[in-house]
Amino acid sequence: MQAAIEGILFAAGDPVPVERICLALEQDRESVDRVCQNLADEYSYERRGIRLIHLEDSWQMCSAPEHALEIRKALESRKPPKLSQPALEALAIVAYFQPVTRAYIEQVRGVDSSYTVGLLLERGLICEAGRLNVPGRPMQFRTTKNFLRTFGLSSLEDLPELPASTQEEVQMTMELESALGPLQQQEPDGPERPGRGEGEDGGHP
Repeated sequence: MQAAIEGILFAAGDPVPVERICLALEQDRESVDRVCQNLADEYSYERRGIRLIHLEDSWQMCSAPEHALEIRKALESRKPPKLSQPALEALAIVAYFQPVTRAYIEQVRGVDSSYTVGLLLERGLICEAGRLNVPGRPMQFRTTKNFLRTFGLSSLEDLPELPASTQEEVQMTMELESALGPLQQQEPDGPERPGRGEGEDGGHP
């Protein structure tokens, strides 16, 4: 079963839901999660070039982050530019209060965030999450599994806690910036998936 799971995750490249693995192997979730965790511990303990990471209800195989530079050189792939402070602010708002509309993001930040939201969508860090049932039916946004993987989180519960505040207090920029500190330290060298077959608002990176 361990070999089969390893093969499935390597071939997929993307996160694979646990339930899908269970159906393929005709195994219960507890058994599959246990084998996946054993594999993850083995890769980490032996300091292998690959890692197995848990993303909410899915598992994904990726490269070890400490070898990101060598992998990037070998594959001649250019690392995406770091997110700017405006983008990190908008991303933090989505992460902590999701699902949120662009209007809510702009209310908290106090500036137009059309370009920033578009950039986060393009980078796959947020995605559309249905429309709010109010006049105009504005689109809502939430974070993605790629957001979790990029910042080294297993679930949203791993986010740093915000200082005590209420969602109604829109003047929270300073609190959000303080919570972004740990995320900014993790963002630069996130793990890569297996190798298979910003600028300010209103500008361009």
